[in-house]
Amino acid sequence: MGNVVINLGMAEIMKMHDYYSKQLVDKNPPGSVFAAKTPACMVTAYKSGKVLFQGNDCEKEAGKWGGAGGGAGDARGGGARGAGGAGVTAKKPAAAKGKSAAKGDLPIGIGGMSAIGSDEVGTGDFFGPITVVAAYVKKEHIPLLKELGVRDSKDLGDEKIVAIAKVIKDVVPFSLMTLKNDKYNQVQQAGWSQGKMKAVLHNQAILNVLGKISPEKPEVILIDQFVQASTYFQHLKNQKAIAKENVYFSTKAEGIHLAVAAASILARYAFIQYIDKLGEAAGFKIPKGAGAQVDVAAAKLIVNKGRDILPSFVKLHFANTDKALALVNKKRK
Repeated sequence: MGNVVINLGMAEIMKMHDYYSKQLVDKNPPGSVFAAKTPACMVTAYKSGKVLFQGNDCEKEAGKWGGAGGGAGDARGGGARGAGGAGVTAKKPAAAKGKSAAKGDLPIGIGGMSAIGSDEVGTGDFFGPITVVAAYVKKEHIPLLKELGVRDSKDLGDEKIVAIAKVIKDVVPFSLMTLKNDKYNQVQQAGWSQGKMKAVLHNQAILNVLGKISPEKPEVILIDQFVQASTYFQHLKNQKAIAKENVYFSTKAEGIHLAVAAASILARYAFIQYIDKLGEAAGFKIPKGAGAQVDVAAAKLIVNKGRDILPSFVKLHFANTDKALALVNKKRK
């Protein structure tokens, strides 16, 4: 699916609103004036003056309003500055080397660079998979992602995450890796730590995105840090291919570059969808997290479906498994 972004004045946007009046959608994305679905593409106009056209005929539709057909690279934001870009003092990207970085060790102005960011969701949840997403955000797209409300998914509710993800999934190239519970339990019992699982998933997602955008290359790759760089690459020593060029690691990376924030939102969106599917299979709503409520839900699942169903729903090595079984035994006495 193609996409084009143009800038218009509010008077022109209101003309567009009237023009698409019969094709307006009921629910507008955050920060938008209107959204319309035409046979050619989806049109979303924002209060900032940016208008996003998404669809196979997006260039033709944008052309009606003076948009030069050049893909999403037409987004104009002036000197874009991403989150965390200002005031960072550090080195230029180092080739063929992964760096575990504090904010001060990151490349100068990293927040305004074209970057692949990666993040994961689900590692601390008893139910559901680990989902990892790597996303590529070009510097031209940074202002648009800000307009869409992209920020750390931990600061957003599920409804907001779903709304934002549905838009950005067609704007930024990304790769989703899902480690389902059956496979998770299999590799965990074979001796894999969560750190190794995440390293392998992050690496593969990044390689997938690099393949999608080739021959274009990101200025940097930023991974939301979960282990030291040396440990990360140690986990990958038996992998056939490893992304190493201009790779950086930082905690709270969602606040440093919107590529990581976008990856965080897309990973959370995928996790939410998966949890909903588990709920359909279980016959009741599945809670997130690893608190007492998941113990009760797992006990209910065992009573309704049998203990053998657990490996496809939960991370068996969590203490919640024993707690759920204890609840079942207590109920049966």
